[in-house]
Amino acid sequence: MITEKHITDFTPKPTDIIWDVRDQKSYQEGHIEYAKNQPLETLSDDLLASTNGPIYVLCGGGTKAAKAACLLNELDPEREIVHLTGGTRGAKTAGMTIVVEDQ
Repeated sequence: MITEKHITDFTPKPTDIIWDVRDQKSYQEGHIEYAKNQPLETLSDDLLASTNGPIYVLCGGGTKAAKAACLLNELDPEREIVHLTGGTRGAKTAGMTIVVEDQ
């Protein structure tokens, strides 16, 4: 089941499963707090089965995250998938914490 939540209505917590589905370089250049890099092409049934609870997906602006949400929903229609609309760019614009990693 896919739901949407605007990034500014989301407060990331360390216990959340947050997948940033952009490539590694984009992820390292800035991502929301507690997000893990899980590029779109790495999403699989096995990966999904290794987690429990809702999965939050986002990208830079929304295009890749929408694809990721659809793919995850196809793999497990019973799982709660939350597409964080607005993505990292929206989070940055709103002044949310953005983590930049050494490259």
